[in-house]
Order: sequence, then structure tokens, then C-alpha cells
Amino acid sequence: MKISKYVSLSEVTKSNTAIRKGIDNTPNAEQLERIKFLAINVFDPLREFVKAPIFISSGFRSAALNKAIGGSNTSQHSANNGAAFDIDDTFGHATNKQMFDFIKDNLSFDQLIWEFGNDKNPDWVHVSYVSPAKNRMEILRAKKNSSGKTYYVKY
Repeated sequence: MKISKYVSLSEVTKSNTAIRKGIDNTPNAEQLERIKFLAINVFDPLREFVKAPIFISSGFRSAALNKAIGGSNTSQHSANNGAAFDIDDTFGHATNKQMFDFIKDNLSFDQLIWEFGNDKNPDWVHVSYVSPAKNRMEILRAKKNSSGKTYYVKY
């Protein structure tokens, strides 16, 4: 089932952890609408900019899946307040930095996170979306401290 021009529902709900642990990773109707808004308003324009496929490494996470992977209780990946995708250009058509910059400079979003990597390219890009009126346009960078705990700084 397509949820936008370029995104299928199976693409954003696929999880090896859910499969391995027998976890149902199906969004309810409200969560599905939030995921569609993200796909239509962020992913599709980004896909047209890249002019080639983009890998969604993490999309929707049911509450059980989010708990199983140790995700935050407030994670937008659970689509209870907006929705989130982690994207990675594993196909080699654009760098993660190019996609990060395109989103930052051209699209409305709630959070945009440069996930680890180095000063030239993030390992992946996290982007979330609520609505044009509620998007915070917050840009962060994920880092790890000396004990390996993730923290975020303003980009």
C-alpha cells in the first residue's frame, strides 16, 4: 500500500527486530495519517531533489517495538505526536549532508538531526514532522559523551 508518491507502508513499518521478536508493528489510523503527512511533506520533495531512491532505515515503531529497541518514550517514530523517519542514502545518489541541507533550507519539519558521523557527513539523518503550524524547525546534532551516552546540541 502506497502512503505517498514514493513511500509504501511496508517500507516504513519494516523492522527486523519486530520480525525476530514477533512484535506487531502496524500503525493505527491516527498514526498512519501522521506518517502520511511526513511522507508527503518531507520525504517526497526530498526524493524529487535526489532524483533517485532513498533508504528509510527507521520509520514507524509501535510502542512495543520502541520499548524492545530501547527507544525514548517520547520518540516521534511512534507517531503519537508527529512522525519521524531516519534516512540514509545507502544507494549513493546524494550524501546524507546534501539531504540534511536540502531539508534544512527548503522544507518545513519539526526536528532535523545530524546523527553522529563527522563534520562533513552524518551517519544518517533524522527528520520529523507534526504540521506546518506546529513544526518547531529545531535543528540538532547527536553526539556521544565519553561513556557512550547520546546527547544533543543545537546545530
